[in-house]
Amino acid sequence: MSEKDQELKDQELKDQELKDQEVAEATEQKDLEQESVTDELTELTAKIDEMDDQLLRAKAEIANITNRNRNERELLQRYRSQDLAKKLLPAIDNLERAMATDVSDEQGINLKKGVEMTLASLQQALKEEGIEEIAAEGEAFDPNFHQGVQTVEASDDAPANTIVQVLQKGYKLHDRVLRPSMVIVAQ
Repeated sequence: MSEKDQELKDQELKDQELKDQEVAEATEQKDLEQESVTDELTELTAKIDEMDDQLLRAKAEIANITNRNRNERELLQRYRSQDLAKKLLPAIDNLERAMATDVSDEQGINLKKGVEMTLASLQQALKEEGIEEIAAEGEAFDPNFHQGVQTVEASDDAPANTIVQVLQKGYKLHDRVLRPSMVIVAQ
């Protein structure tokens, strides 16, 4: 083999090595780009998952706020008469005391009849709003509905922990106590 042939062969080998190196670099570059795209895709997928989670949480929070507001509106509607009833209870007490008085003349009887009609209409209005008297006399004492202000000795007629006398009527609005009954309890 001649020197020229050898040089040509060496040159061809160098050219081939250079081409192989370029192909390897191009392949490596493609692998890096592909890896970069894969990393970017993974990162974007993670961001989408995070935003989906945030969206679900926001939807849940909105649903909770909506439910809470609806419940509050229902409670306000259900107990809207509470303040007015508390203000009317002393007037009802006074009308009941007026009914307890004895009258003998015609004018007193007519006046008592008017008080009775007024009391009946007030009691009917309270009943329509869901306000009712708390049962007390003869019942077992319940501190959730009754306020014991005095005790007496228990007897055969009044066993222990039984309400003997009601000093002031108690009222409740649905399941909420407006005013507990003031009672005397047998002990």
